[in-house]
Amino acid sequence: MYVILRLIIGSVFLVSGFSKVLAPYQNFLYVVQAYQLLPSWAETLTAQIFPWIELLTGVFMFLGLWTPWALRGAVTLFGVFVVVVGQALIRHLALDNCGCFGEWIHLQPQTVIVMDSFSLLLTFVLLRHISSVKKFSLDSYFDKA
Repeated sequence: MYVILRLIIGSVFLVSGFSKVLAPYQNFLYVVQAYQLLPSWAETLTAQIFPWIELLTGVFMFLGLWTPWALRGAVTLFGVFVVVVGQALIRHLALDNCGCFGEWIHLQPQTVIVMDSFSLLLTFVLLRHISSVKKFSLDSYFDKA
């Protein structure tokens, strides 16, 4: 079960990061700007770097490589998502789409905050059961070698 959860969370980050990496960074920049949270220089930097962080986190989670670190990265990312979307909801920003999955999947911020909060809790559970999470992973393969 824990392995399946690791694969699901890894897949979420793979799809999210991959969808943004394939598109021009300006597409994600518009999403970042809609949250009205960062100065303009940080918005641009975030739009250029963040999709790669999501993609790499997804790759490491899915493959089970450096699993404890990938899980900590996932916890951090989900925590950031909850804070960013939460502040947008509190401030009543007019967001039709969270921008989480680029142009591939459109979700309402109200849906995303529930999904990200649940995913955050699941990721904490995975961290507590790390030995089970590492089954069928590259970590377990390299541990045997």
